[in-house]
Amino acid sequence: MTIDRQRALALGLPLNEITTAMQVMLGSQYVNDFEFNNRAYRVYVQADQRYRSNPQALRQLYARTRSGEMVPLDQVVTTREVTAPQVISHFNLFRSATINGSAAPGVSSGVALAEMERVARANLPEGMGYAWSGISLEETRAGRQSVLIFGLALLLVYLTLAAQYESLVLPFIVLLGVPLAVLGALGAQWSRGLANDVYCQVGLVMLIGLSAKNAILIVEFAEQLRHRGMTIVEAAIEASRLRLRPILMTSLAFILGVLPLVFAAGAGQEARHSVGTAVAGGMFVSTFLNLLFIPVLYVVVQTLRRADRRDAPPATEPA
Repeated sequence: MTIDRQRALALGLPLNEITTAMQVMLGSQYVNDFEFNNRAYRVYVQADQRYRSNPQALRQLYARTRSGEMVPLDQVVTTREVTAPQVISHFNLFRSATINGSAAPGVSSGVALAEMERVARANLPEGMGYAWSGISLEETRAGRQSVLIFGLALLLVYLTLAAQYESLVLPFIVLLGVPLAVLGALGAQWSRGLANDVYCQVGLVMLIGLSAKNAILIVEFAEQLRHRGMTIVEAAIEASRLRLRPILMTSLAFILGVLPLVFAAGAGQEARHSVGTAVAGGMFVSTFLNLLFIPVLYVVVQTLRRADRRDAPPATEPA
């Protein structure tokens, strides 16, 4: 519907009279309530269906001019038929189209989101963009926080070990075993064709503590043996020999405990496969490689630390 404003002005017909007449007659308007037989009824004003079912009905709808005359609406209102969507969606105040999709079998949701972003950047015309909503938006936000979560987990472990050993250097020896666990976890995921999803990342956070546990056993005993008078090399070798069986027993017991997750079947098996494979693979690689690398790292770090102390100038006595 298009209102001829110039003709309405010439006839002395206010625009609000035109719009009010169309609103009341075609769309209805609430008047008041009344009670009858102890029941409340609402009163609406609206033209009968036969007077609002087609555009020609405007000839029988009138509006009042300032002089009091009644003018048919078809003299100031013209109609034309157009095609338009039933619903026009908006997102962040912009007109939008909603696209729903799901990843193909064997493809993670993160990979699917990245692929959709690539396709959108390559094919959308100028002036159009894209934005995520719902679960996809929450996933993209959480994905950006994974690095922060890993960093905070490492910082927490480091501060705890620093307070335990009363040293800022020894915790580095323990934390240097974490990359070996991460390497094993990601290698196991890749060998089974699994993605680095949120379940795998939960397993990686667990591995920070689990892999640090084996390194703590070796470093703790090595420090005790050094206090008894052993050299750095002797303390590292003896600590590895003494803690070999406890490390193997606890690690293998843990790996066997998560095997049901690795070979799970039924509903939710993909999630259990992901977290179980990451933890089991990371612990397996971390256990055997830490037995070799942690003593070597302990010897290297402690030797450099002692050499640095020897090179430091002696403190002067106050006069």
